[in-house]
Amino acid sequence: MGAQWKAKHKDIASNAKGKLFGKLAKDIMLAARGGADPKDNAKLRMAVEAARKVSMPKDTLDRAIKKGAGLTGETVHFEQVIYEGFAPHRVPVMVEVLTDNTNRAASDMRVLFRKGQQGTPGSVSWDFDHVGLIEAEAATPGADADMAAIEAGAQDLLPADEDGVTVFLTDPTDLDLVSRALPAQGFTVLSAKLGYRPKNPVDPTSLSAEQLEEVESFLAAMDDNDDVQHVYAGLAG
Repeated sequence: MGAQWKAKHKDIASNAKGKLFGKLAKDIMLAARGGADPKDNAKLRMAVEAARKVSMPKDTLDRAIKKGAGLTGETVHFEQVIYEGFAPHRVPVMVEVLTDNTNRAASDMRVLFRKGQQGTPGSVSWDFDHVGLIEAEAATPGADADMAAIEAGAQDLLPADEDGVTVFLTDPTDLDLVSRALPAQGFTVLSAKLGYRPKNPVDPTSLSAEQLEEVESFLAAMDDNDDVQHVYAGLAG
């Protein structure tokens, strides 16, 4: 599953795009609290770059920045909450929620975790490292990911997947620095964000096909919730 669980064969229909844009807009609004100019706000710059990578309309992007920075007269109040627990078959999960209604989010999480087990704060987070996650692909033939990681200051990397995407892992404080350095090492940055990496991921081969499907279904339901920004699963592969 990599550093962050991703639904396989995601539908790219308009409703799926709309959900993605909604999640990205919330990231942008939250980041824009620190200033409306991406040049002076590293978090906003990375959120804007992520939105541009998936072709978010410029007016939607600009509106999110202005709204988050308080330039529209509207009050934007989002709270970031981390939920932790287990998917079916004891697969640990960390769920990042960004919501304007914590009571609704808490109720939704209780329902979604019924097919797994919701944990208390700290019950699962000890088994994850908080890291910077940079997805990048080789921009030049023969680009060496290991050398790029060393030169750019990354701590580690996950080898390129079937789509040719390498995940560079950084200290949380070095995320922006490394993402800026990678292009000079022959890699195009696709996304850069803070997230969680499992220390002891469950081997999917230890689960039957039916069990793995139950885990996938649980994670997909989590990811489909409007308040959920990111889902990190302790599942290898």
